[in-house]
Amino acid sequence: MSDLPLDQVRTLLAVVDEQSFDRAAAVLHVTPPAVSQRVKALEQRIGRVLVLRSKPVRLTESGEVLVRFARQLTRLEADTRAALGGPGGATTLPIAVNADSLATWFLSALEAVPAEPPISFDLRSDDQDHTAVLLREGLVMAAVTATPQPVQGCTVTRLGSMRYRAVASPEFAARWLDGGSLAERLPAAPAVLFDRKDDLQDRFLRRLTRRRLPSPVRHYVPASVSFVDAVAAGLAWGMVPELQLRGRDLVDLAPDRPADVALYWQQWKLESPPLAAVAEAVRKAAGRALDPAKRQTRTGRAGHAVRAAAEGKEGR
Repeated sequence: MSDLPLDQVRTLLAVVDEQSFDRAAAVLHVTPPAVSQRVKALEQRIGRVLVLRSKPVRLTESGEVLVRFARQLTRLEADTRAALGGPGGATTLPIAVNADSLATWFLSALEAVPAEPPISFDLRSDDQDHTAVLLREGLVMAAVTATPQPVQGCTVTRLGSMRYRAVASPEFAARWLDGGSLAERLPAAPAVLFDRKDDLQDRFLRRLTRRRLPSPVRHYVPASVSFVDAVAAGLAWGMVPELQLRGRDLVDLAPDRPADVALYWQQWKLESPPLAAVAEAVRKAAGRALDPAKRQTRTGRAGHAVRAAAEGKEGR
């Protein structure tokens, strides 16, 4: 394989980031046919298909390798310009973060990142069990993930655990859960899920009943705040982060059965001051939000945030 033409490699990266040949052309200030020709020429030089022309576009395994190289190249170029005091715009850092972290503690981490050098945050939201896939595909440089095993070429730092509670509105609890134990009544009650990747509710039911009993009625609400709103409106019960319960009139269905999801920070092994600054800010913010002792001091016991279920409904 001969040397890689950098303009073609950067064009491939633009196509992936913009998820379209037309939008990549606009960003690069060239025509869409020129973008297509560059990517095709790169594929011919490599001898492999790099990107599937779908909507949105998808990378092949070979394309993932090239995109990781392109990100590292652009990151090193920007850091070098900054170190030499040269001109340059803001550094762009693509980061994958799960929706519940994004809705609770993660933005406070970004607020603490120094203003210089300027950084543009390109946040991609996905389930915590799937954000590592975006790292593996080269679509992001760092991720908040539930995956402790390092993606190839990445380092891993444990951030802490996000605690979830099984909650419902008082009216929902009275309608669906009176007259029996929680283990008997909850499997038949409607549940709300974030999306089809979300298995927190099913895992809770398995722990509670020791059987596989998925809820017969399942609502999907793919937005973190709206998810809590759906529970508060009495649409269904659901697993809600403890950090989102303050000020909500919700019933904690099982105060003795919290569900803790360990979160990790994975990032590329790349000597980059902006990336290091973000990683440090994320680590500190997670320590404040996810550390159980500090969370207890800040929000009080979970019973202060939501009302505990009446005695006899915990399925003990």
